[in-house]
Amino acid sequence: MLARRFTIVCLLMSLFGIFFAILVAEVGRPARSWDEATRFCRLACPTNLRH
Repeated sequence: MLARRFTIVCLLMSLFGIFFAILVAEVGRPARSWDEATRFCRLACPTNLRH
């Protein structure tokens, strides 16, 4: 019983660690040029569907 709980806790913690690592890596990644272009074009381009 204790080994099963330990396994579940370890799996949940590893999933949390993976998602946290993805989040940290995404924040640290430099912005791509097309992302910056769509951000500046939101107000100037009314036909743009990305909001």
